[in-house]
Amino acid sequence: MSRSPSIPDRPHRDIDSDLPDDERLEALRGHYEDLVDVNEQLSDQLDDAEDRRERLREKVDRVERENETLKSSSLYIATVEDVLDDEEVIVKQHGNNQEVLTEVSSRLVDDLEPGDRVAVNDSFAIQTILNAETDARAQSMEITEKPAVAYTDIGGIDEQVREVREAVEQPLAEPELFDEVGIDPPSGVLLYGPPGTGKTMLAKAVANETDATFIKMAGSELVRKFIGEGSRLVRDLFEMARERQPAIIFIDEIDAIATRRTESKTSGDAEVQRTMMQLLSEMDGFEARGEVRIIAATNRFDMLDRAILRPGRFDRLIEVPEPDAEGREQILEIHTRTMNVSDDVDFAALAADTDGYSGADIESLATEAGMFAIRNDRDEVSHQDFTEALEKIEEDDSSDVVSSAGYFYQ
Repeated sequence: MSRSPSIPDRPHRDIDSDLPDDERLEALRGHYEDLVDVNEQLSDQLDDAEDRRERLREKVDRVERENETLKSSSLYIATVEDVLDDEEVIVKQHGNNQEVLTEVSSRLVDDLEPGDRVAVNDSFAIQTILNAETDARAQSMEITEKPAVAYTDIGGIDEQVREVREAVEQPLAEPELFDEVGIDPPSGVLLYGPPGTGKTMLAKAVANETDATFIKMAGSELVRKFIGEGSRLVRDLFEMARERQPAIIFIDEIDAIATRRTESKTSGDAEVQRTMMQLLSEMDGFEARGEVRIIAATNRFDMLDRAILRPGRFDRLIEVPEPDAEGREQILEIHTRTMNVSDDVDFAALAADTDGYSGADIESLATEAGMFAIRNDRDEVSHQDFTEALEKIEEDDSSDVVSSAGYFYQ
């Protein structure tokens, strides 16, 4: 236990009355300086004592609250099923689904509505009204920092970029155009094609270019272990999007939950199908979606269930193919904008030599060419570096290029 600081000695005025006036005045001045010094020390000690008392008061308050919490009984989560007359409600406790008729205080009855989450004690008396339940995982999927990807960073798919902007960005930015024509804007866009062709980059560019709330999820994140957990996460995601509209929901690898329904009786397949049915309901259900647009992407278009492809859910099915020669040249120029490239680099020739390459493959080629320049102690990337990088990639079995001919769409 800390001790209080000792009080400084009090100065004593022992001045000989027989001293001359000038010496007596000097002695009084010295005594006054001692008094000022002691006063400053006492002021500092008083301030320290006040601070210490405030800290102790806060500690006492915290201990008292902890003590009250330990002495009080635990509260349980329940849902209000119905609000009756005479300040009575029917609540269902979570976990055991037991329905109980209980009374509620007059200060809470006017604020209660069916469906509210409440906290009840051991006697099922309602103690407080809780906020609406929202899965924290749903909140973590909202993109708060915009990706550093613009439409100018995407090459070889100009037509696909135009279609996505018309279907997603324009309805949010210029809704009056659709009202004047008298049509509803597309509600969803599905991007499909081989890996590495720019589907995810296109979604990132939309997130960067629009002011709407952007929510990104992977299809595999919606596949949950326990029954009903995946469908609840889907419901919470769309509810959060409606609360923060205008909003864009991007579902990457949607084939993880939207595969064709089968007669499988396993619990895992059944849970995936329940999650997909909740997704279908949210995309085209009775409840208005509002200014919420959906973008989805998949590498396996042939695996998707026909129900999710019909108009009203995905009004535009946009294939993002491998780039042609002109597109590959454009992608090469994009990925070398920040590189120190020599004048002898022939992008047209490289584009012709990379037939069957996707945008991701071309990005890897540019990086590998830069590594060859570094290996040769040069700060400039030459055409020979690109040629050697291309040979290395083609010789590497782990980097076999799979053309779009290997993907079959129905």
